[in-house]
Amino acid sequence: MKENLDGLCINTLRFLAVDAVEKAKSGHPGMPMGDSSMAYVLWTRFLRHNPKNPLWPARDRFVLSAGHGSMLLYSLLHLTGYDLSLEELKNFRLLGSHTPGHPEYDPKRGIETTTGPLGQGFANGVGMAMARRYLKDRYNRPGYPLFDYYIYAITSDGDMMEGVSNEAASLAGHLGLGELIYLYSDNRITIEGPTDLSFTEDTGKRFEGLGWHVEKVDGNDLEGVSEAIKKARKEISRPSLIIARTHIGFGSPGKQDTADVHGAPLGPREVRLSKEKLGWPSGPDFHIPPEALGEFRKAVPKGKGLENEWNGMFDNYSKKYPEPAGEFKSLRDGSFKEEWINDLPVFDPSSGLVATRSASGKVLNAIAPKAPFLIGGSADLAPSNNTYMKGMGDFCPGKAGGNIHYGVREHAMAGIMNGIAQSGVLVPFGGTFLVFSDYMRPAIRLACLSRFRVIYVFTHDSIGLGEDGPTHQPIEHLASLRAIPNLVTIRPADAAETVVAWKVALQRKKGPVALVLTRQNVPVLERGKYSAEDLRRGAYVIADPPGAAPELIIIATGSEVSLALSACERLLKRGIFVRVVSMPSWELFEEEGEDYRMSVLLPDVKTRLAVEAGSPMGWHKYVGDSGDIMGITSFGASAPCKALFEKFGFTVEDVEKRALELITAKKERFLDRM
Repeated sequence: MKENLDGLCINTLRFLAVDAVEKAKSGHPGMPMGDSSMAYVLWTRFLRHNPKNPLWPARDRFVLSAGHGSMLLYSLLHLTGYDLSLEELKNFRLLGSHTPGHPEYDPKRGIETTTGPLGQGFANGVGMAMARRYLKDRYNRPGYPLFDYYIYAITSDGDMMEGVSNEAASLAGHLGLGELIYLYSDNRITIEGPTDLSFTEDTGKRFEGLGWHVEKVDGNDLEGVSEAIKKARKEISRPSLIIARTHIGFGSPGKQDTADVHGAPLGPREVRLSKEKLGWPSGPDFHIPPEALGEFRKAVPKGKGLENEWNGMFDNYSKKYPEPAGEFKSLRDGSFKEEWINDLPVFDPSSGLVATRSASGKVLNAIAPKAPFLIGGSADLAPSNNTYMKGMGDFCPGKAGGNIHYGVREHAMAGIMNGIAQSGVLVPFGGTFLVFSDYMRPAIRLACLSRFRVIYVFTHDSIGLGEDGPTHQPIEHLASLRAIPNLVTIRPADAAETVVAWKVALQRKKGPVALVLTRQNVPVLERGKYSAEDLRRGAYVIADPPGAAPELIIIATGSEVSLALSACERLLKRGIFVRVVSMPSWELFEEEGEDYRMSVLLPDVKTRLAVEAGSPMGWHKYVGDSGDIMGITSFGASAPCKALFEKFGFTVEDVEKRALELITAKKERFLDRM
């Protein structure tokens, strides 16, 4: 009897996916058809979750890394009682639905992370396990296992091929993340055909070499899958990979085990034949047998009971350990007091020359002792990025301190940060050179799509890094980061702006922030009546001509602001009135109202010069048709910083010359109109 019920439930999952893809006339039916058996075992026998409170902090996490099989996840969520209606399943892939083609982060509906680009979910899961390890080490006490949950994922052949998965798996194995259990759907089919066209490695041996516990099962053997998960849960010192031999498009007479069933509807005839083969009624579509729904919906009372049990434990914990309990509650509900803001370093012109990466390190270490939510590190560049938090301990096998050593794994670092941020409690940061943001871009993009609260610390921000040469000197990177929606990029002009940049990064709760910092020393600027706190507004006036209206506006970022100010002084001696604007963040500036933006970039002053040692792309919207841009359109060179700035035309004299050319051109245009 139970065997018949199991089969009924599994086929319910299969054909909800088939019907949704058929109705949408697009989608991926093959993976849900092949993976429903093992997903059913995981969700009904092992997963600790409460569909009526998807944000319960002690829940197990489930990641569908093979995000193209999204209808499997949506079907599981609907059937087990989450806030995802049958109507939403019928609206699969339609505009405005909560069932997009690939899962998008929606924690209130049980979607733990954004997946689809293969390998990203794999790395996210590693980050979730690291967050769990950190919370466990910080808050668990004897007899109070508050954070002993598991992170499960379903991964695919494609996930296994992506480099980011190998990076993340290597780190997970090194750290011994035993709470990580991945089901690998080994269906041996890719879009182009059989996997052996390009993928013939022994994946199990690779993962064993990476320090993982490996099991092999038949994905349709319910008891075999169950036993493999039980063994994985007992393996506390190693992450587990369960290699499940599955069959893409299971039950489809004409398309099972072929590439044809990967990314297209079965078609009416094949749907009918598949339902006949598996004993499923041919109509109506989206059929959910009451017995199957009843079995899945057991998750609701079970989940409520699990959470009530945990809440009772937490209440007792709060009485016995009020300080850590209070800290966690304040982090969870967003009421944590910002005491870290009171001890930040102060920089002024008397501080001398300070690289903004160095200032960033001082700010970070002032914040860290009072910011238990802060966790992060670098891709093997902490001494150079200044991202090491002194006294906060290391995240290593057997101990979860605040400093993560990612190794030379930039892509995995970015994906793992997304998983850590998913905790809703921790704020991860990760450092590397700006040029290596290229390695991180897919995960940065998903962080922006999901609005994860993460902080990127990008140092060595221009040709100013010097002798390492053009391979390490970013040119197009600022422009490309600014092109990503929802990413706030901040390039502070000096140490004082860097302090405020960190404040913005930590206080911003609606998406990622990238701090872009110098390797070379730069002066702490004299501001007079203006304040570095105005960095919060994205751009602000840092110098204005005394008692006169400006006839030229120079806009600069980062280390080039000091050049603009020095050029301004020279131009004033020539009788040319110049306003200098520091514009550390385009995105913050665009969030300001039009009145403020017009008060900074005076609409009547059309003679403008932008100065930035990077690609000029995008600056035209601020300088207009009558302005000019000092940028770089070639690669850099290997030489000392000073020599490079001279070669590429970034000296005070160069700025002064370009400004004079603009003023002359303005006068000539005026005379032409006379």
